[in-house]
Parts: sequence; C-alpha cells; structure tokens
Amino acid sequence: MPVLSRLPDLLRALAPAPRWTALACLCVSAWPAGATEAAGADWPLQMSDRLAEKLPGAAGSAAPTFVYGERISGQTGVNTVVEGQAELRRHDTVLRADRLEHLQASDTAIAEGQVRINRLGNVFEGPALRLKLDTFEGTFQQPRFQLLRNGGVGDASRVDFVHQDLAVAHDVRYSTCQRPPLGNWMPDWLVTASRIEFDNVEETGTATNGVLSFKGVPILASPWVSFPLSDRRKSGVLPPTINLDNQSGLEVTLPYYLNLAPDRDATLYPTVMSKRGLDLGGEFRYLDRDYAGTLRGSFMASDKLRNEDRWARTVQHNHRFESVPVLDRVGLRLNLNRVSDYNYWRDFPRTSTSLTQRLLPSDAVVTAQRGAWSFSAGAYTWQTLQDVDAPIVAPYDRVPSIGLRHNPSRFTLAGLDNWRWSLLADTTQFRVDRAANPNGVNGTRSLAVAKLSRAWQAPGWYVTPGVQLHTRSYQFDQALGNGQRSASYALPTFTLDSGLFFDRDTTIFGRAVQQTLEPRAYYVQTPYRDQSFLPVYDTAAYDFNLATIFTPNPYGGHDRIADTRSLTLGLTSRLIEPDTGAELLSLGVAQRIRLRDQLVTLPGETVANDRLSDLLVGASINWVPRWSFNGTVQFNPKDGESVRTTLGARYHPGNYRVFSAAYRLQKGSSEQIDLGWQWPLSDLFSGPAAPDLGAGRGLGPGHWYSVGRLNYSLQDRRVVDLVAGFEYDGGCWIGRVVLERLQQSQSSANQRILFQLEFTGFSRIGSNPLQTLKNNIPRYQYLREDINPPSRFERYE
Repeated sequence: MPVLSRLPDLLRALAPAPRWTALACLCVSAWPAGATEAAGADWPLQMSDRLAEKLPGAAGSAAPTFVYGERISGQTGVNTVVEGQAELRRHDTVLRADRLEHLQASDTAIAEGQVRINRLGNVFEGPALRLKLDTFEGTFQQPRFQLLRNGGVGDASRVDFVHQDLAVAHDVRYSTCQRPPLGNWMPDWLVTASRIEFDNVEETGTATNGVLSFKGVPILASPWVSFPLSDRRKSGVLPPTINLDNQSGLEVTLPYYLNLAPDRDATLYPTVMSKRGLDLGGEFRYLDRDYAGTLRGSFMASDKLRNEDRWARTVQHNHRFESVPVLDRVGLRLNLNRVSDYNYWRDFPRTSTSLTQRLLPSDAVVTAQRGAWSFSAGAYTWQTLQDVDAPIVAPYDRVPSIGLRHNPSRFTLAGLDNWRWSLLADTTQFRVDRAANPNGVNGTRSLAVAKLSRAWQAPGWYVTPGVQLHTRSYQFDQALGNGQRSASYALPTFTLDSGLFFDRDTTIFGRAVQQTLEPRAYYVQTPYRDQSFLPVYDTAAYDFNLATIFTPNPYGGHDRIADTRSLTLGLTSRLIEPDTGAELLSLGVAQRIRLRDQLVTLPGETVANDRLSDLLVGASINWVPRWSFNGTVQFNPKDGESVRTTLGARYHPGNYRVFSAAYRLQKGSSEQIDLGWQWPLSDLFSGPAAPDLGAGRGLGPGHWYSVGRLNYSLQDRRVVDLVAGFEYDGGCWIGRVVLERLQQSQSSANQRILFQLEFTGFSRIGSNPLQTLKNNIPRYQYLREDINPPSRFERYE
C-alpha cells in the first residue's frame, strides 16, 4: 500500500531528540485505488447534528486503522508489531497493550500485557487478546469488563467474541456495583454463572447456572435466567412480586412477558393467594397506525372465601378509519368493563387486571367529522357495584345516544365580524334497572341547543352578549306523577359578560413586577319553567368555585335549566414576572347577586332565595420556585362562617425533596388533613444537604429517604388512607419497604406491606410499591430512571 512504502520516510520525519522516547505511527487505510491521486481534490463535508455511534453500511469496514507505539517493526503486507504503549484505533474501537501485533492477511490483532479494548463504550481489560478486527471474532483471557448501557461490570476466566454484537463470558461474576480501582472486588449483589451471553442486538444477557447473591447470601438460583442490558422489551419471566394482604393473605405473582412483535405484546399474571386460591390474569396490547387497544382479564375458580368463581375483563380499543367518502374523519371507541360480582372491587383492590371502581362503564361509540360538524352514535351502560354500608344510585344507561354538534365558529352578520354560533342536537334513550334504581323512569329525550354571541373587545375592556335557545322533548314509557307521558320545553337564556383590564409596573419587596386588576361582571336571565316532575337522567349540580360561578346554569346536563336572573361580580389581581411572564401571585374574589328566587332545583334541594350567594375567595402564591401556596374559601355571609375551605402548600427545593400539606373542610360533611412527602433523612440529621445529581440518579449511595402520603379525618379522628415507608439507595441497589392502608368502608380497610429489592440495571424482587408511591405522592421521583440513555462518547478514549 502507498502508506507502507513511505513508512521509513515517515519514521525519520518523526525522529525526536535523543532524550525523548520515539513514537511510531502507522496508518493502514482501505481507500480504493486512485484515492491517493485524488487527495488534493475538494471533498465536501457531510453535515450532521449528532455524533454517529456506528458508521453506516460499508463505511465502517472502509474506515482507516491507526496504530501507535514506541517501537514498530514488521514486514510489508505480512504483519506489523508495535511495542511499548501500543495502540490500535478504528472508528468504534480502541485497543491498547504492551505489545500488539497486526496480521494483515487475516486482519487479526494479537495483544499481550495490560490489554484494554474499548468498543462502543464497552471496555474489556486483561492479559491477552486475539481478535479479528473485521468480524470482531476472538478470545480474551481472564478479562474484567464494563458495559456502557446498563453500567454492568464483572470478570471471567475467558470471553469469546462471537461477532460484533455477541460475547460469551465463562466462569463469570456480574454486577452493576462499581469495581474499586485497587483491592478485591466484593459487590453488594452479584450474579455468578458458568456462562453468560451478552447480546447487543437483543440487548439482553443470558446466564446459565446462575446464582444471585445479596450481601453474600444466595437469594435466587436458576439453571437459566435472562436479564436486560437496557430498557428494551424482551420475552421472558419477569421478577416475582410478593404481597402480604390482610384480606387475601400472601400473594405471589410470577409474570411472564411475551414480546410478540414491535407492535404487539402480552403479559401473563398467574397469582397464588393463600386465602383464596389461584388467580389467572393476563393482558394483551396492540398498536397500529390506525388502531390501538388493550385486552385484560382474570379468572379465579372457586374463591375459597366466597365459594364462587371470580372474574373480570376489560376491552379498550380505539380505531381511526381513513378514506371514508364525504367525511374527514371516522372513529370507533370501545371501553368495555365487567366483573363477576358486587364484592370484586373490595376483594381484589390491586391485582394487575382488577377493576376497582364501583361504577364500571361500558361504552361503544362511533364518531365522524366533516369540517366544523361532528357526529356521534353509541351505547353507554354501567355496572353498579353496590355496598350495603354505602349504597349508590345506579345511573341510567344510554342505549342508544345519537348526537350532532357544530363547534363554535366565527362568521360575519350584518357587516359585523366576530360573531360566534354553535349547535348541539341529541336524541337518547335512557334505561335503568328498576331493582337498582326503584324510582327510575325509562324514556327518550331529544334536544337541540343553539348559541349565538358576539364579542366587542379592546386592549383594556371586553363586552360579550350572547343568547341561547334550549329546546327538549321527552317521551316516557310510563306515566309520571302528574299523569303525563310526554313533555316539551323551549327555554331562552340571555347572557352579558364584560370586564376591564388594568395593569401597572411596580416593585414589591424589592422585586419588579407587573400588577393587574381585572374586574368582571356577568349577567344571566332565564325564564321559569316548571320541571320538578321530570326524571333526572344526566344532570347534577356543578361544584361551586371561581370558574362555575360565571356560568349561565348551575347544573350540568339537560334535565334542569334553572330560572335565573342574577349578576355575578368578580375581581382578580395578579402579580406577573415581567421577563418570563410567570404568575407570582393571583388573588380572586367573586359573588353572585340573585335578582329573584331560583325555583328550579334538583330533587332534595330547596328553593334558592338568598339574594347573595356564598362569597368565593381564591389565591395562589408562587413567589419563589421552591414554595407554592393555594387556597379557596367559600364563605356564607348570612351565617358568618366558612362552608368549604381548601388550603394547600408545597415545598420543593430540588429533586427528591418535596413536602406538601393540604387542609380540606366541608361543613357538616368532612374535615381532613392531607400530607405527602419524599425527603432524604440525611437532610434532617447530617447537617448540609446532600448534592443533587439530577433527575433519575438520586442523591448518591448511602442515603435513606422517607416517603409517604397520610390522609387524616379530624371529624372521625382516624387515618383514612396511609402510604408510608422508607427507601435506601445503596448505589447499585435500592431497598424499599412501604405500609399501605386504604379505607374501604366505615368498618373495614385493606392493609398490606410492600417490600422490594431493586438491583440497578438488573431486576427487581419483592412487591412493587413504585406505582403506589407515584400515584399517591405528589411529585414523587424514581431514584433510578433512564432519562438520557448513555452514549459511547461518554467513554471516548
């Protein structure tokens, strides 16, 4: 090759002064013939916004090889021997040794003495290596290794490189606990095996005759075990989960995951419950460009505590149909849920396929859209799981319900812009089980709601008048209390919404802010129509807050349109950070003034004849990022006391440090305190706070964390719900123990203890409290989370 013919001149040119050790360099290139003559030509640069982990196609094999060392010798076309700090470098591989020989015919490297090879960030070190560079086949004697993707480290008597993406280690020790620079390596947890295959394509490790030890104690052994080298999905047995429950006893689940295809997978959840029996559960998931869904189910034959078969199923499917004539978009949605009996939600509160709500919906809906028009047709049913201690009224099924809607759109009327109108039309047949709802009345309701509004606005004010016409017609299967079997209504509503906006620049506590003042007035007028004899199909009172007080009807749904003549006045003031636009403080107050009595009510309600509604006051403070406060008070001016109060505060100075507290009062109903936290104990007892290593990395090894959520009823003087425990970060392992108590009724609660050992980058053994902690603790963070997968350039040499 041309470079080899110029080697003597190159060495002479590099010859240093006598007091320095010579450095030899050999560049072996796979450039095609004629490339040397074209070296002076202009070669365009290929721009890229990222570093390439691997060269594409044949570019990898065509990349040049560089060899460095103190002494170099060899025969042209036969071999090259480099001694003294020898180094061979290609695009994705760096090989170092005391002595390095390159056999050019087979493209084989023979390395001896302090051998170190780094390929794509995976590092192997040992006394001797023989490796074919083009195919990456070879053998490494007595190596120590470090894997990049999951931080795995270990040693073996021999590693065989089968090809670029497969290595087989013999008589191997493996862990993710880092090896100290000097001394013996005895990690906290360790897998010993006669053989481990590291497959970089499947991103898995497969151990033969493996034993998992923790703190020197064997805790798990298997003739064959597979573990991940990344978070990529793969088929296999998942770690068992163990729960201790006061209702079902000891629960042991051994999941099996099936990676059926890139867009299909399934998980089997066989669970043995010591007090009940065997529960067979499973889940199947699928994903396509036009549809996606999940199927779940479980079955227990002859529950020993209930003496009956127990089962549950759920089907969730969403489908989008393309190329439908005339229509822009057509969709199908299925959400089907059923369980075997009323007590299922109580007996199986946390199994993987359980349905724990007391109202289980089952919906099948077809939707279509063209422009601003949308259409829907579906069946909506419920399964009501009753409780003797706390019965609930079964809702009506809607079988079928057909709707047509025109979304609000702007248009020009009489030369004026910014007019908006919308239309809703709906026909629904309501059905209910008379045994579950003895007072239910089956019937069909048809309605149409048309709205028209126009906004006039300027930088400092706005005025928006609007009119609504609500028409509906009923046909009942039986006579009502007044003897009617049908009814019709047409109710107009006029609204006038207006407001002002003032702002000024000011300074508060030495901080420059922008302050706003936003008064608002909202007028509503609706005539009276007697609706007291009508059944309530889908109507309920809105929650009374600063948003719903500015609505024309205090009820959601269509069976009660309140007769209203009222004026709602509100005032909001905000402090805004001028540079970022962040809201530092918000304070709002609002009250409704009734100009006449409201006679239309829901069953059980009294006529609203107070001229002044309850006064609403709400505030939120985010003056500094780590502290936030919020509160809402509903004050009754007639009685001079609070009807409902909600106060909350959160302290969040950094990752893994959060404490939140809330106080909630509902007069005559409940009074509760809610606390949630995740906090390192070292901050409480060890002086200065531990450094923050970033999200997903914890605060470093050796830290204890307290985690929990406590809901306490001041009225009943007892704990309603409790999730509390500790986490310990051992660096390469994490231990968790959590006590969970969930109130189910006035006299019963479900309790269990969750214990888990997480071997970082390997597996988890025990219960699974992570989802429980995530669901219950506001802003809870996992101690280990693969947020940014590592790149080989983090270990670039």
